[in-house]
Amino acid sequence: MANLSELDLQNLRHLMGGYDVTHCKMKEYAQCASDMKVKQFFEKGAQSAKQNKQQLMEYLR
Repeated sequence: MANLSELDLQNLRHLMGGYDVTHCKMKEYAQCASDMKVKQFFEKGAQSAKQNKQQLMEYLR
């Protein structure tokens, strides 16, 4: 992997933080949803955000 600049690292940290926030919010929305389709939509979004962060972390290793 090429050397990353400080700006690159800050951008990656911001991206991963965004995935964390999205995961938490979607999970909370899913817990509050009464409609099953809405609940599944938010659960899928939460899982997707978690997977995206994990994939990014794997790439950086």
